[in-house]
Parts: sequence; C-alpha cells; structure tokens
Amino acid sequence: MKKKLLALLMGTSLVLAACGGGDDAGESKDTGSSDSGTTTETASGGDAEKLFSQKCSSCHAADLTGGVGPDLTKVGAKLSKDEIEKIIVDGQNAMPAGQLTGADATTVADWLAAKK
Repeated sequence: MKKKLLALLMGTSLVLAACGGGDDAGESKDTGSSDSGTTTETASGGDAEKLFSQKCSSCHAADLTGGVGPDLTKVGAKLSKDEIEKIIVDGQNAMPAGQLTGADATTVADWLAAKK
C-alpha cells in the first residue's frame, strides 16, 4: 500500500512539474501603445531600451555612462544613426559583431542617435 501511495505521489509530482509552475513567460503583457496598438514586454517587440538593457548594458551600463564599453550618453552628437548601426552590427575594437542584427539593430541605433 505504501509503495502504491508513493508511486502515485511521485507520478502526480512529475505531471505537475511537466505542466509548468505558473510561469507567465509565454504571455504577452500590454506595456503601452504603438502603431500596431500594443507592445509586448519582450525585447522582440522592438523596444529599444529593453533591447539595450538585454544586450548592451552589461558593457555600456544601464544609464549609458559606460563601464567596460564607452559612454553612450551623447553618442548621437558624435555619430549618425547609420554609423551607430554599423558599429552595432559589425562590432568595433573590443565590441563583438552581431550583438543585435536587422530591425533590432536599427531600433537601438535610432534610439542612440537621439542621445545628444
């Protein structure tokens, strides 16, 4: 009897673990409006600040003041959007290439170009 009860508890635990523990990672959350009506909380929604936070802030700091990488608080005064995007895609000096590509790179470059 004890073995059957233990097997039932273990089986139930495995099923519940496989079903997930209420993680909301797959759900979209409305965090504001855009041209399409809503944006999601994920970086793939095109939010430049979230993309920067996920891919760039470890070297350039969350407040853009630099650290390992250079200060970006006024990068738009020195470089054009296209120059910034080229650096994001191709890398420069110690910065590796491909941290962001495509539309994500364009979004972050546009956002950084406005920092003057």
